[in-house]
Amino acid sequence: MVSSHSFRNQMDTENMTRCILQLEKVSKTYQMDEVQVQALKKIDLTVNEGEFVAIIGASGSGKSTLLNMIGILDSPTSGTIRIDGRDITHLDESHVARIRGKKIGFVFQAFNLSPTLNVFENIALPMRIHEFSEQDIRQKVNQLIQLVGLDSRKNHLPTQLSGGERQRVAIARALSTEPALVLADEPTGNLDTKTSKEIIALFETLNQSQGKTIVLVTHEPNIAQHCHRIVTVRDGTIISDKTNRQRRKTK
Repeated sequence: MVSSHSFRNQMDTENMTRCILQLEKVSKTYQMDEVQVQALKKIDLTVNEGEFVAIIGASGSGKSTLLNMIGILDSPTSGTIRIDGRDITHLDESHVARIRGKKIGFVFQAFNLSPTLNVFENIALPMRIHEFSEQDIRQKVNQLIQLVGLDSRKNHLPTQLSGGERQRVAIARALSTEPALVLADEPTGNLDTKTSKEIIALFETLNQSQGKTIVLVTHEPNIAQHCHRIVTVRDGTIISDKTNRQRRKTK
């Protein structure tokens, strides 16, 4: 296994940015009938503020299990997970759910929008769950609608939107509570080539202009090439963690 510690220590020294995500010796074992399957094997991974990281790997590589660890959707069999400096490994589910809701914004392949809510209401939903004031909701949601280019669509239902527009709504929703980390799970998987380029360009803008910390999980190498750093997973371990010096610029 290739450890990411030396890479991250160098980044810490150069940029002095805060650590958003840290996995230390994280392993995950599933019991399937009488067989134990080790999906992750002592994973070390650190993501600092302002990074744009791609995690790639084939089906069965452990990529999905690693995604669940990063999104604190599942707990490790052993090891430690810290989100924005806080050890969440041994917290109960209610505490973990609150941290997940406030610290991580999720963007899914299938968009996961509420079909009965319009664009504005879908984006506002996490803020209402976390009891933001209506004034703050109106101000923030309108800013996000403008940011993702949906000014003329804010009263439309998801069924009235294209796939790319629905993903833009999902991205705006993920940003609504100002999370420390945006986690995108195959965000271009349901989109055509042209729309995929537009969505990855939006992520690049969010990272470069807005300073958002993004971890993008994908099986598509051409999508990963737009990220600053590429982490490759195979057989439950990180086999490569490197700066992407040939990073493509989306036109």
